[in-house]
Amino acid sequence: MDQLCIVTTGGTIDKIYFDDKSDFQIGDPQIGQILRDLGVAFRFEVIPLLRKDSLHVTQADRELLRAAIAAQPESHVLVTHGTDTMVETARVLAGIEGKTIVLTGALNPALFRGSDAVFNVGCAVGAVQCLPPGVYIAMNGRIWDPARVRKNREANRFEAID
Repeated sequence: MDQLCIVTTGGTIDKIYFDDKSDFQIGDPQIGQILRDLGVAFRFEVIPLLRKDSLHVTQADRELLRAAIAAQPESHVLVTHGTDTMVETARVLAGIEGKTIVLTGALNPALFRGSDAVFNVGCAVGAVQCLPPGVYIAMNGRIWDPARVRKNREANRFEAID
């Protein structure tokens, strides 16, 4: 892998807390800082495409993401995405020729102590380098086929479906 293309769409991984509003909003993409802090030994480019909670990602947004990924010269692409509709987006990305695409995110904001963001990003970086072309999800320490996974909102984790 010469260079990793990273496309960010928002989601919990990038959420920040505003005390005066008592709510969360999508902040700047966190993945670039995560990778710099880890001292990774590869080049990467971050393309901040969207800043949305995944519940607000539309079909048009998914088509925009698909077109943006298809237009990149890199064959290795990591996408940060909110977990609620990550599976739906991954399914839209299926069939992009010659690219290994891994979607990841976090169940807790990256800026929060104890967040799963760094672990998920690390898992996704390893996966994108080792897997054949296709679309995958890296969450909860596993690599998932988007056709065979769902988010269990009650348990707050991803799990296999039959």
